[in-house]
Amino acid sequence: MTNLLDKLLIINQADLRQQGKIKYRLNEIIGTAFFAMAANADDFVEIAAFAEVHQQQLQQYFPKMQKTPSHDTIQRAFSMLDPKYLQKFQTQFNQMLNTNESEKIRKLFHIDGKTQKGNTDKHQKPNHIVSAVNEKGFSIGEELVDDKSNEITVIPELLDNLNLKGAIVTIDAMGTQRNIVAKICEKKADYVLTLKGNQGKLYEETSLFFDDPKVLAKCAYHKTVEKARGCLEVREYWQSNSVDWLPMKTDWAGLRSVVMVCRTVTKSDGEVVVQRRYFISSLKLDVEAIAGAVRGHWMVEAMHWHLDVLFGEDACRVLDKVAAFNLNILRKLVLNALRLLDVNCKCATSLVKKRFVVGCDPVRYLAQILTL
Repeated sequence: MTNLLDKLLIINQADLRQQGKIKYRLNEIIGTAFFAMAANADDFVEIAAFAEVHQQQLQQYFPKMQKTPSHDTIQRAFSMLDPKYLQKFQTQFNQMLNTNESEKIRKLFHIDGKTQKGNTDKHQKPNHIVSAVNEKGFSIGEELVDDKSNEITVIPELLDNLNLKGAIVTIDAMGTQRNIVAKICEKKADYVLTLKGNQGKLYEETSLFFDDPKVLAKCAYHKTVEKARGCLEVREYWQSNSVDWLPMKTDWAGLRSVVMVCRTVTKSDGEVVVQRRYFISSLKLDVEAIAGAVRGHWMVEAMHWHLDVLFGEDACRVLDKVAAFNLNILRKLVLNALRLLDVNCKCATSLVKKRFVVGCDPVRYLAQILTL
């Protein structure tokens, strides 16, 4: 199998820099940034510092790089780099992950947006990026939202770039739109989409439907009980394929069922919090599949949490929009690699700890990353 570095090096992009002034090849800069980020570097200054300290080791992979680039040079390169370059690498990485997957396991694709809070000042809005994550937590694609637009416009573009056939797609209420539902069905996939007040009558009719005890008695039902951090969490799922009563049913392609999820949390002090959520779905009666899809959506939220906590994305003050977007993609690539990496350390029980361990001995672990 072609290793990770080879995959990076075989992707080519036209270099827009003046040829006579080039001291570093783009692959050298991107490869160095990838290594540095895996070893606990969060921004361009830290990437440059990593390169300087580990110059001798980097020359094993980049023999023509006789001097390490400054942080300004790295940032300029990321500002000129077409994000599609890194996304091609991401696509190849995803194909590698899918090689040994069982066809019997139904894929889940979770889609949600995140704002890069550090990419803003009084002159510009911050980047907002819509990402897709699979059921294993691997980032599989993203689209940058135009400043004058919103998530609704880029989700269909993101869906077009994914192989959705046979998968179940989950999106929060922002993405519960007729054109997005039509796109998912066009791609031969199913959906479980959140309903909130912005869906107006559809939300109201669905919530009233599940208020009837007679309806609940006829629904497919599933229940889970979990105990964590001193709290008892009960999740109850009701799914009904009775949707003919919905006056707007024909407006939503493939609509076959409606769902209610009731989450009851009993805190250690005895306080009880109850939350109800509603969904529409193209799935036939399969309440356990519904439960897996709804519960699995936290994967994309967990990835956003890792971008902020593991890589300090919101604290990264890179104002150039292209450079910030490229850093977002690179962070996800590193996150994917870290998920696969076995650091063989009992203390590394989380991705945060695993990345710390890699930073303690980068020479050892970067060699392992290249063989993924």
